[in-house]
Amino acid sequence: MVVAINKKGKINQLAKKLRISSQPKRIEILCFLFDNQDVCVSDIAKALKLSIAVASYHLQALAKENLVVSNRKGKMICYRLSPEKFANDLKKLICKYK
Repeated sequence: MVVAINKKGKINQLAKKLRISSQPKRIEILCFLFDNQDVCVSDIAKALKLSIAVASYHLQALAKENLVVSNRKGKMICYRLSPEKFANDLKKLICKYK
C-alpha cells in the first residue's frame, strides 16, 4: 500500500512539472536557457520580447518546480537551467522537436 501511494505521489509530481513547463512562453524561456547560462531576467525579457514582469512571473513558476535556479547579482536576478535530471530530460525532449 505504501509503495502505491509513493508511486502516485511521484506521478502527481511529474504531472505538475510537465504542466508548469508546457506553457508556450515557458518553453521559449527554457529553450533560451538551454543555449544561454546564467542570464538575468532583463536579458531574457529583451531577447524574447517580453516585459520584465511577464518573464519574471514565468521564471518564478519554473523555479518553484526546480526546473531553473536563480542567483542574485547585485540588484539583478539571473537564471540557469537546473542541474536536476528532469530538467535535462526536458531539454532533450524540447530540443528534439524544436
